[in-house]
Amino acid sequence: MKIDLQFIWTALIELLSVVPTTLAITAVSMLCGLAIGIVVALIRRYRVPVLNSVAASYVTFIRGTPMLTHLLIIYFGLPVIIDSLAVQFGWSFRSVSIPMIGFAYISFSITAGAYLSEVVRSGLQAVEKGQLEAAYSIGMTTRQAMGRIVFPQAFAIILPSLSNSTISMLHGSTLVFTVSVVDINAKSQIIASSNWKFFEAYIAAAIIYWGITILIERLSALLEKRINIYNRGGVT
Repeated sequence: MKIDLQFIWTALIELLSVVPTTLAITAVSMLCGLAIGIVVALIRRYRVPVLNSVAASYVTFIRGTPMLTHLLIIYFGLPVIIDSLAVQFGWSFRSVSIPMIGFAYISFSITAGAYLSEVVRSGLQAVEKGQLEAAYSIGMTTRQAMGRIVFPQAFAIILPSLSNSTISMLHGSTLVFTVSVVDINAKSQIIASSNWKFFEAYIAAAIIYWGITILIERLSALLEKRINIYNRGGVT
């Protein structure tokens, strides 16, 4: 078997056009998932009545089922719910107006939220309770103490886990081809379908994923370094 190096290069160039799609899915899912994760983590940390049980069930269900299952449930179930509500309340909006990538954003954000809630919760628990009590002693409210003292330290603690979760989401984004979204993985299949050089096309895709992963690791390392300098009271 002879590897066509020229085709690998050609595939690499063509795959660059869909890199923004993959990055958008990863970034939106992680940002929305982090917001969900923070809310769920706080609910579970402070054991908010009723909501605590709902949050715990959400985390257990999402972590106990595959990512692809979440995507398919959203893809097939959300339109039914939206269209039913539209008919009931007379809305002009219909599920056909939702772009395919929208289903990926919603599904992956929900998935990321469950996993990141545990990451955030572990970070909050790692911060000594004495620091929160010290904040109260100088007149800070709970919101001020959490925002100025607890969360910055917790973020520094969970940064490596956030980096790993981002990389996992990047790789998990390959599932979007099941709902007709063309990302790096799907594009590589399209490129190879013209001449059946799937091996070369997948090598090109792997190179791009590898490059993005290295970039995420580098950015995470730089951010971690700056945060550590800040926590030590240094300057840059």
